[in-house]
Order: sequence, then C-alpha cells, then structure tokens
Amino acid sequence: QVHLVESGGGSVQAGGSLRLSCLASGSTYSRSCIGWFRQAPGQERKEVVAAVYTGTDRTYYVGSLKGRLAISQDTAKNMVYLQMNSLKPADTAMYYCAATIRDGGCGELYERNFASWGQGTQVTVSS
Repeated sequence: QVHLVESGGGSVQAGGSLRLSCLASGSTYSRSCIGWFRQAPGQERKEVVAAVYTGTDRTYYVGSLKGRLAISQDTAKNMVYLQMNSLKPADTAMYYCAATIRDGGCGELYERNFASWGQGTQVTVSS
C-alpha cells in the first residue's frame, strides 16, 4: 500500500497558479499510478484531473483543467507535483492525491480503481 500526504493548496485569485505536492511512501512506489483528483463543493464524486505512472514519462490529463496543468515527479524523493495555471473560480475544490499499485501503466482513471488516498488539500480560487 502507498501512504500519501498532499500539500500546497491555498487561496488564489483567478488567473493565478498553484503547485500541489504529493509525498508517496511505500515499497511499491515504482509500480504505482498516482493521480490527482478533485471534489468540488457539494459534489459526491471525485474527478480525476491528471495522473502519472511512476518512474516513467507516461502522463495523463483529463477534463476542463487540461492544458492548464503539468504533472511531474521527483522519483528520488517519491514526490509527485501538480502545477496548475490560469486558475478559475470553477477550479475551487478539495484536491486529492491517490495511488494504485499496478503493472503496465495507469489503466482506467476512475476513483474506484485507486486504493490509497491522501487527506486532501483545499484550493480556493476567487474572482
């Protein structure tokens, strides 16, 4: 299992940027897909925004944030980062880092496929 801790959320004005960080610990980091999900206020489900298969250059971007995101990793530190630019009030949400251990890539990026979750970090974008 992978233990995850997020940081880097905060409050910004529209058009601003934030970089979220996810520290992943566990012996299987190198065979993990780590994804960033978000849950908007009042929404029950989390939606994936980006993912990376650790130790490779395979990255995935999904949804309305596509084009404004960059996911990256520092394998020496077991860190995954999410750079978010040109933020909009609609991006306000709790952002979660999640992981699943699997071979061959990330597979389908559904919430149910990710076994380990961090506690979340709040991102608030004001107009």
